[in-house]
Amino acid sequence: MILGSFIVFLLSFIAVGVFSSTKSKKTSSDYLLASHSEKPWKIALAAVATNNSGYMFIGMIGYAYTNGISAFWIMICALIGDFCASLFIHQKFRVFAGKSHSLSFSELISKWGGNDYKTLRVISALIVAIFLTVYAAAQFKAGGKAMEAVFGSQFVIGVILGGLAVLIYSSFGGIRASIWINTLQSFIMITSMALIFFAGLYEIGGFSKFFLAINQVSPDFCDIFPDKLIFNQGFGLLFFLIGWFFGGFGIIGQPHIMTSFMALDKPESVKKIRIYYYGWYLFFFALTIGTGLIARVLIPFDGIFDPELALPTLAKNLLPEFLIGFILAGLFSATLSTADSQILSSSAAITNDLLPKKRNSYAIVKANTAIIAFFATSLALFDNQSVFSLVMIAWLALACSFSPLIIVYALGGKISQKMALIMMFFGFTSMMIWRHFNLGDAVYEAAPGIICGLIPYLVYKFFKKTAKLF
Repeated sequence: MILGSFIVFLLSFIAVGVFSSTKSKKTSSDYLLASHSEKPWKIALAAVATNNSGYMFIGMIGYAYTNGISAFWIMICALIGDFCASLFIHQKFRVFAGKSHSLSFSELISKWGGNDYKTLRVISALIVAIFLTVYAAAQFKAGGKAMEAVFGSQFVIGVILGGLAVLIYSSFGGIRASIWINTLQSFIMITSMALIFFAGLYEIGGFSKFFLAINQVSPDFCDIFPDKLIFNQGFGLLFFLIGWFFGGFGIIGQPHIMTSFMALDKPESVKKIRIYYYGWYLFFFALTIGTGLIARVLIPFDGIFDPELALPTLAKNLLPEFLIGFILAGLFSATLSTADSQILSSSAAITNDLLPKKRNSYAIVKANTAIIAFFATSLALFDNQSVFSLVMIAWLALACSFSPLIIVYALGGKISQKMALIMMFFGFTSMMIWRHFNLGDAVYEAAPGIICGLIPYLVYKFFKKTAKLF
């Protein structure tokens, strides 16, 4: 019954993807950007699904399970950072995508300043292809871990199923299939998360007993201040909040999410997107953290239990078989909704930016989609890092490499190709150094990465302005 209901939902995703191909114009432009025709409500819900991936169902639930109430700070700051970015970047991003006729994220940032920086385009495309493939692998890994928790030793099957599903529907409909399916998956994700949250709450005995229970988990589980703050509670919390603000702001450096805005029907529709996107995002994020807290009450930590398996374990313990299949489908929805966008963005980077002579080849772009899907699936099978760790590495690399450039471009700044490459280098390496010294718990690595990426440009502007005074 569990497997049967899960397969029904999985086949429905593939069916929607296949149906989307009836709208396809069989061109690389339509395959990669849906001919700039998608409506704002679809883009909004698809972006929610893409952003709230296996990282939420597996990683964030595991984080809340381990760290307690302080996980809500991540939600608040990430949402504020995300919202602030949308106020002055997303619409300009869509406007320039249309003006420059860009088919990929890398092409857009290499042309945004009014030039066509070839070296920047190639290096950006390599970063996109490498880290989005790693990111997609993390999604397939999350799906495999869910299968393992529900069915036993089926991790490999879960990873391969996810890879095949994405390959099939992405090959048929490209980004249009991704957006349509992600919209459907967004509904399944939020419904399944709500279902497991309220089932767990019912098992505990309601909100009052739940609040009593989490206070008894451990002495610091309900502390409002996170652990490992580098300063006293006041300044330490401030730095922690700034870090996760930049974590949310770093969405502008995520090609698989920003490409959805390139497919939007018209730039003015960005304002409508905010209503759908942030309402849905807030509700889903709160449910996710709440589910992690409930899991800690119902599944006490014994030193052996893997917190990243909290959701499928809860489903298995609390729900009838048909609904376990639905929860598993919700988790798979989260992983696939992110992985398909990432694989398509990687394919666009390779075809459009690394093989520019083949940029108009519909067959080549589909072939590259299959190759990227294969590599992502293989990496998921053989890499031993946790989902949370893989996602963090990929997200941070993209956010810290690209966000500084996009901020300057959106504010009307002019950047030479050399300066753009220096900014990317500073952003990426400062993030890696911060991560190497394990300072991420004190200040999330996105903050030093993005800030340091801006420093070369700000220093250059300062000395240029100072020189004019003399």
